[in-house]
Amino acid sequence: MNVYDFDKTIFDGDSTAKFLMYCAKKHKKVRRMLPRIAVRGIGFGLGFIKKQDFKEDMFSFLSVIDTAHELELFWDANMKGIKQWYKDNQRADDIVITASPEFLVKCATDRLGIKYIMGSPVDMNTGKYSGKNCHGEEKVVRFREAFPNAEIDDFFSDSYSDTPLAKIAKKAYLVKGDKLLEWDESKLK
Repeated sequence: MNVYDFDKTIFDGDSTAKFLMYCAKKHKKVRRMLPRIAVRGIGFGLGFIKKQDFKEDMFSFLSVIDTAHELELFWDANMKGIKQWYKDNQRADDIVITASPEFLVKCATDRLGIKYIMGSPVDMNTGKYSGKNCHGEEKVVRFREAFPNAEIDDFFSDSYSDTPLAKIAKKAYLVKGDKLLEWDESKLK
């Protein structure tokens, strides 16, 4: 089986940021929340706010929209962002493991016919987490819980923050745009 990150890996861009901006363009209530989200983002960047706390603040915009409806419209407009190299290599047993909210990415992976998706457990109506952010080592924990004896043939990600998953794969690739590069852990030093 092959395992993929989602944002900037098989999808061109950050689906969370794109969904937030998509909703802000359509909804005045979401636009009004942007300054607070930006200030909290600065606080996170400076180390004053924990990542998951910042993300919950950001996802609070979900409480003022019809998320299920907006998701469908968003993916109608953004499925073109799925990279061709992925479509050409897709397999039936592919797994997507992402730090993005599972509900957000699942809408796209369902359309692609991907059966296995693991993402951050974010409530689509409140933006609150019901578990840990699916990032770094947590991705390995989630993978092992779902597939205790499975081996990863090939792993693909745009970020060395996914090194824990790369280490348990037979082969790992760093995705830069549409290029697949050999995973090089020496870049971490």
